[in-house]
Amino acid sequence: MSNRGQSYGMSREVQNKIDKKYDQELEERLVEWIMCQCGSGVERPEPGRVGFQTWLKDGCVLCELINSLSGAKKPIRVIKSSTMPFKQMEQISLFLHAVESYGVTKTDMFQTVDLYEGTDMATVQRTLMALGCLAVTKDDGNYKGDPNWFHRKAQENRRDFSEEQLSQGKNVIGLQMGTNKGASQAGMTGYGQSRQIINNP
Repeated sequence: MSNRGQSYGMSREVQNKIDKKYDQELEERLVEWIMCQCGSGVERPEPGRVGFQTWLKDGCVLCELINSLSGAKKPIRVIKSSTMPFKQMEQISLFLHAVESYGVTKTDMFQTVDLYEGTDMATVQRTLMALGCLAVTKDDGNYKGDPNWFHRKAQENRRDFSEEQLSQGKNVIGLQMGTNKGASQAGMTGYGQSRQIINNP
């Protein structure tokens, strides 16, 4: 799987486009957050896309991250570092299941192969960003770090109107339909009159 050779032609162009989406500044912010969130047990990775991928590849750091966000109820009970590829991919899959149950939407999540083979690290960044935004929005005391690193997600702002208010709203003409204020037929001539042609000799 990870012994894939170099890509050529169209495949290479596509891969280059995907690689350009990777954000170096975002990587630094995510590394700071993960280290702050997980504590001293996590070492700093080498800078760059390859270093970031190698750091997350075995799934241990990711599992520590989701466990630290979940408080006392840890979704992943056993985190084992392994050099065996299927074990590493299994850890990544466990993280993805835990992230989905935490509340991150499926469209914001990466595939296991994106991280393990390093084919789309920008998607991995997007998933971690979505997780950080959700953690800041939940505000349950488990988030550690600067809240300004992530934006808060929009929350529901429910409004309850009485029957009287709803019936009053039916009598209002919305401005997108125009207005009838000041409308009159003053100065208009009747329809069907003959055209006035005056011949001055």
